[in-house]
Amino acid sequence: MNPVEKTVQFGGHTITFQTGKIAKQASGSVLISAGGTSVLVTAQGAKDARTDIDFLPLTVDFQEKMSAAGKIPGGYFKREGRLRDTETLTSRMIDRSIRPLFKDGWATETQVIATVFSADPEHPADALAMTGASAALMLSDLPFLGPIAGARVCRVEGEFLLNPSLEKCEEADLNIFVTCSRDAIMMVEGGGDEVSEAEVLDALFFAHEELKVLLDAQEELAKEMGKAKREVTAPVIDEALKAKVAAYATGKIQDAVAVRAKLDRYSALDAVKKETVDALIAEDSSLEERKGDIKSLFGAIKTELIRTKTVSEKIRLDGRELDQIRTITTETGFLPRPHGSALFTRGETQAIVTTTLGTRQDEQRIDALHNDTFNNFMLHYNFPPYSVGECRFLRGPGRREIGHGTLAHRALQPLVNFGDDFPYTIRIVSDVTESNGSSSMATVCGGSMSMMAAGVPMKGACAGIAMGLIKEGEDFAVLSDILGDEDHLGDMDFKVAGTTDGITAIQMDIKITGVTRQVLETALSQAREGRLHILGEMGKTLAATSEEMSEFAPRITQVKISVDKIRDIIGPGGKVIKDIVARTGCQVNVEDDGTVSVASSEAAASDMALKMIRDLTQEAEMGKLYLGNVRKTTDFGAFVEIFPGTDGLIHISELADRRVKRVEDVLQEGDEVLVKVIGIEGGKIRLSRKQALEEKKAKQEAKKAAAAAAAVQAEETSSEGESAQA
Repeated sequence: MNPVEKTVQFGGHTITFQTGKIAKQASGSVLISAGGTSVLVTAQGAKDARTDIDFLPLTVDFQEKMSAAGKIPGGYFKREGRLRDTETLTSRMIDRSIRPLFKDGWATETQVIATVFSADPEHPADALAMTGASAALMLSDLPFLGPIAGARVCRVEGEFLLNPSLEKCEEADLNIFVTCSRDAIMMVEGGGDEVSEAEVLDALFFAHEELKVLLDAQEELAKEMGKAKREVTAPVIDEALKAKVAAYATGKIQDAVAVRAKLDRYSALDAVKKETVDALIAEDSSLEERKGDIKSLFGAIKTELIRTKTVSEKIRLDGRELDQIRTITTETGFLPRPHGSALFTRGETQAIVTTTLGTRQDEQRIDALHNDTFNNFMLHYNFPPYSVGECRFLRGPGRREIGHGTLAHRALQPLVNFGDDFPYTIRIVSDVTESNGSSSMATVCGGSMSMMAAGVPMKGACAGIAMGLIKEGEDFAVLSDILGDEDHLGDMDFKVAGTTDGITAIQMDIKITGVTRQVLETALSQAREGRLHILGEMGKTLAATSEEMSEFAPRITQVKISVDKIRDIIGPGGKVIKDIVARTGCQVNVEDDGTVSVASSEAAASDMALKMIRDLTQEAEMGKLYLGNVRKTTDFGAFVEIFPGTDGLIHISELADRRVKRVEDVLQEGDEVLVKVIGIEGGKIRLSRKQALEEKKAKQEAKKAAAAAAAVQAEETSSEGESAQA
C-alpha cells in the first residue's frame, strides 16, 4: 500500500491527512496534522458480531502523550496512566458525534483510538482528533455513515476564529466545539460570557459552512483508499409476532405510561410486560423460546406509542405541556457546617450542592500537555446508585460524572468575581440524591445557589435546563425540562445554562443524523423561557449573594509588602513562615508581587499573624515616632532597633537639647528610648531623641491646653444653665 496524503486549508490552518503508512493492520487509520500537532487515529472492529446484545459496543479513547510536547509526566511512575479529565472529555465528544452514524444492526465490538504524538499550543489536538476519527472510519471497512468533521469556533473581538490557539481561546467571549455532517449539526459542547441565543446560532452555522472542506477531503480520501464496507444485516421484525404483542398490550401500555411517578410507572410497565409474555406463551407454547423477542417488541411498541402521542397530541409522559417546567423547590443553608449549601429539587430530580471556600494552598495543580496550571475553581459531580433506585458498587468518577461536572463548571465559573476582594479557592460538590432527567442542570442551579449562600460575589444567578426532541417524519416536538424516559426514547438532549442576560454553557447530543437550524432555533428560544422561569423560582429563596460568610469559612486578609521583604517572611529554608503558621494556626501565602494572604476563621489568630508579618516587613517612615531599644553605643552615637530587623543611628548631637560629651551619659545598651526618624538615605536611617522629646512635649502641652479649654467651656455652659433656671 502506497501512502496517500490530502492537504486542505481550513480556518487559516493547513491540515494534512495521511494514510497507508502508519498502523496499516488497523481497520482504518489516518495521521492528521496541522502545524506542529499530529494525531494518529485508528478505527478497529472485531472480526465477528456479538449475538448476545442489541446495542453498539463502541469504545473511544483520546490520549495525549506527554512526549508530544517534550515533557516527562509528573508523579512517581513517570508514565501516562488513566486519562486526564481533558482527555476524557474529548473522548466523550468523539463518541457522541460518531455513535449515531453506524448502520442499524451493527453490534460488533468497535474501538476508536486517537493518540497525540506531537503537539504545539497553536494547533490544539481535539479538533484534529474529531475529524481524524471520522476519516479513519471512512477508510475502514466498518459501516459508518459519515463523513463528519469537528472544529472549535471562538469569537475574539467580534470575529469568529476556527481552531484558534490556546492563547486566543483564553481571550474569547464565546468558545464552542461543533461537529457537523454535510446536512446538519451533530454535536455541540461549549459556552460563553452570557452570549445571546442568536450569537450561538451564528457560531454554529458559521462552523457548519466552513467544515464542508474537511468533509470533501475525507470523501476524496475514502474513494481512493477506502475499504469495502462490511455487510450489516438490519434487524428483521417479526410483524406477525409484533401484531400479537400490540393487540394484547397496547391498551395496557397506554394505561401504564399514564402513571406519573417514575418508579410507579416502571413497576406498572414491568407488570404489563410480564403479563404479556405469560399470556402469549399460554396461548402459543412455541413462543416459550422467544421470550426475548416478545420483550424487545414490547419495548419497541411502548416507544412508538409514547413518541406518537407526544408529537401528534402534544401530551407528555407526566401530562405536562411541551414547554412546561416541573415543580421546583429550593432551600439554602440547610447544612450547618459547609460554607454554603443548597437543596435543589425539580420534579423527581434532586441535588445537594455544597460550596467550600479555601485559600491559594487549596488550588489544584494540573499537569497539562503544554503548561502546568493552577485551578482555583473546582466542581465535582457525584451520581450515587440510590438516586435511581439501584444497587451497585461505588467506584471513582466515570466519564459521565466527569462530563456532567465539567458542563456545570463551564456554566458557573465565568460568573464568579475573583480578585483582590475575593482571593478564595472554590470547590463545589454536587451529590445527586434523586434523578429523573438532567441532574447536571440541577447541579448548575444548586451550585449557583450554594455559592450565593456562601457569600461568593457573582455577576448573577445561573440556571440550567435540558431540552428534548422527538421527530417523526417532518413533524417534531421540542420538550422543555425532559424526563429520563424522554431522554432515552427521544432524539436529542440539548442542555442550556445561563443567566437572565445570556448563555454560559451549552451541550447537545443527538441520536439521529443531525438537527436543522429550525429545530435549534426552537429549542434555544424555548430553553430561554424555561431558564428565566427557573431563575424566578430560585430567586424566591435567595435573590442575591449573602453579605455574611459562614463563621466556619476562612477569612483572608491581604497586605502588600515590598518585594525586597519577601525573603524576610520566608526565612532560610522557609523557617520564618513555618514559625508564623505554627504559632498562629493561620495559612500564609506570599505572592511574587509582594501580596501576602493570611487565612483563618479566628480573628485573633489572623491579627497575630498579621502583626508578625508587619513587624518583619515594616519600613521606617519619615517623621514617625518609634519606641526602640538601644543595641549599641559608640563615640559618635547610639544604634537603636526601632522594630525587629531595622536599626537606626542617633548621632550624639541628636541625643538631647544640650551638649552631650559621652553617649553613655544619656543612654545605655538595652535602654528603651523614644526616637523620631529624621532621615532615610541609601537604606541608612537617622534618628533623633531630641526631636522626639520635643514633639512629645508639644503634644502633651497641646493636650493640656485642650483639656483646659474644655473645662472652661463646661463651666461656662453650666453657668448659663444655672442662669436660665434662675
